[in-house]
Amino acid sequence: MERKGLIYEGKSKVVYASSDPQKVIVHFKDDATAGDGAKRGTIKGKGEINCIFTKLMFRMLEKKGIPTHFLDQIGPDEMLCWKVKIIPIEVIVRNWVAGSLAKRYGKEEGGKLRSTLLEHNLKDDSLHDPMVSEYHIQAFGWASKKEYDAISRMALQVNRILKPYFDRRGIMLVDFKLEFGKKGSQILLADEITPDGCRLWDKATKKKLDKDRFRRDLGGVEEAYQEVLARVQS
Repeated sequence: MERKGLIYEGKSKVVYASSDPQKVIVHFKDDATAGDGAKRGTIKGKGEINCIFTKLMFRMLEKKGIPTHFLDQIGPDEMLCWKVKIIPIEVIVRNWVAGSLAKRYGKEEGGKLRSTLLEHNLKDDSLHDPMVSEYHIQAFGWASKKEYDAISRMALQVNRILKPYFDRRGIMLVDFKLEFGKKGSQILLADEITPDGCRLWDKATKKKLDKDRFRRDLGGVEEAYQEVLARVQS
């Protein structure tokens, strides 16, 4: 598949047009950011790890009935995907208290939630991805009621699949971010599932195996990414 012009460059990925107008090439970068880009750095090998990780997650989810934009891995750090129109709503799925949830509500990290919590954020770095309700989403036209219901339902279904998947590998799926896109009228799981957008803790020690090691200057970032990839490949 031949790479054409640049469509979009984000903090962790670059999207290129391809020789097929219905498909795009997604390149994963080693760049790392935190705090809406206030902190920047590089995690060596992250692009390749995140590409492989996303491939494994999306292929597994497809087999479980979750439609995704993923088509194939075409290079060490590149995927071929369906071209979709991204719905500008990030869905955050939370199983344990961590990160901003702990700060907002004065809770201690690591507490198990009584039920899975869904949060919806507007995808806009300039506004710091504010949390929005179903009413905001419909009033501003970011998604229809049908689309809102579909992405929320799919997010919960993804969680029901991924939680036991990671648990069998000794990993707590603390929380994770999902994005969705439209291919015609069909809604597809899009973007990525990686240690950049998931909180993944060792089940026995609660060691962080995700980008929080970079955000919080904990060290051992590359090793954590390599470890979590090795576990999902096992």
